[in-house]
Amino acid sequence: MAELTTLADPRIREVNERHGDDHGVNLGKLRALAKRLKIQQELACGLWATGDGAARLLALLICRPKAFTRAELDVMVREARTPKVHDWLVNYVVKKNPHAEELRLAWSADPDPVVASAGWALTAERVTRRPEGLDLPGLLDVIEAEMKDAPGRLQWEMNTCLAQIGIEHAEHRPRAMAIGERLEVLKDYPTSPGCTSPFAPVWISEMVRRQAL
Repeated sequence: MAELTTLADPRIREVNERHGDDHGVNLGKLRALAKRLKIQQELACGLWATGDGAARLLALLICRPKAFTRAELDVMVREARTPKVHDWLVNYVVKKNPHAEELRLAWSADPDPVVASAGWALTAERVTRRPEGLDLPGLLDVIEAEMKDAPGRLQWEMNTCLAQIGIEHAEHRPRAMAIGERLEVLKDYPTSPGCTSPFAPVWISEMVRRQAL
């Protein structure tokens, strides 16, 4: 914790706070510290318990993802209220945990939109990597009915799922494109030069074009 304090930069914290995060540690330096510490599950749990943003990010880098129980991960996702901690928890830990599918189903139906967004992030992963058994038309039905009015983080993950369905599954591409065009979610999202817009019709079209090269 003392070392994390020395790594904190007020300027970085100011930038991060604009995006809803609460730490001031350069992520490159944080990864270097994690590389030095290596995997330490007990230390990771202790760091998470501090509630400090930088400490929790470090915890997610040095933990053993498969060691967490389903109940522990459910508590953690409800505690992860900042975007970066939430994102790393889902992508670096939950996706590698044997309870990921059970949690995907439970979280997707959770009334807390932040928790539900984790379920949709896991669903987008399955759409891309393991779509067998997924009801893709049913997912499109839910997205069409609920994405437009969903809170920010949940809307983002539902939109990601919509785009991945369109990119990976040609038979559903026309409907995915049509839903994106009609709902116009993230249509005006500011996109840096050289980056692909998160607006689903543009995202789908660009990725399909790249796949064809």
